[in-house]
Amino acid sequence: MVKLDILSDPICPWCYIGKAYLDRALAAAPDHPFTIEWHPFQLNPEMPAEGMDRRAYLEGKFGGQEGAVQAYLPVHEHAEKAGLEIHLDKIQRTPNTLDAHRLIHWAGIEGKQTAAVSALFRAYFVEGRDIGDHDTLADIADGLEIDASVILRLLGSDSDAQDIRDRDAAAREMGVSSVPTFIVDGKSAVPGAQPPELWAQVIAEIREQTA
Repeated sequence: MVKLDILSDPICPWCYIGKAYLDRALAAAPDHPFTIEWHPFQLNPEMPAEGMDRRAYLEGKFGGQEGAVQAYLPVHEHAEKAGLEIHLDKIQRTPNTLDAHRLIHWAGIEGKQTAAVSALFRAYFVEGRDIGDHDTLADIADGLEIDASVILRLLGSDSDAQDIRDRDAAAREMGVSSVPTFIVDGKSAVPGAQPPELWAQVIAEIREQTA
């Protein structure tokens, strides 16, 4: 097996799209060699804990409403190409994702890390839910058959929060500046939402090397 480390943020639309492209490639190669682990990277590490109004966030980031609209045109295009449902109009708040990353970490202990990532993407991009809210995160955990009361208790503490911050900082020190970033076998970094054809090529090359 070959380790595929994925750095992402559950509010990153390109991470959502990149996962869909990867999923399509893996479905076409059910004997693929990858063992997948997800790693934290916050697009907005300085975001207030309560998050902020999404429109204000986007207009501040992209220099006004028109800039925000232009920035998200390719997101809609690629989401459609990836066969994804996406409803950006439903999103009211841009959250701080530290707690969402903690949930992904805890789900990993339960062997449900990728399922948690998928559930967070769906909650945010399809349902427009605030994935910085503790009750929302506990409800997502419950949908994964993870004890929601335990998750609520952990979220109410500082458990693993510094670990997530440290791992985020370590990724930046390694030179990661955007997500998604995929690291194949601890050696080759593949940045961005790559199409299924690229992943098919990577899988084929790994098979040749290990034959």
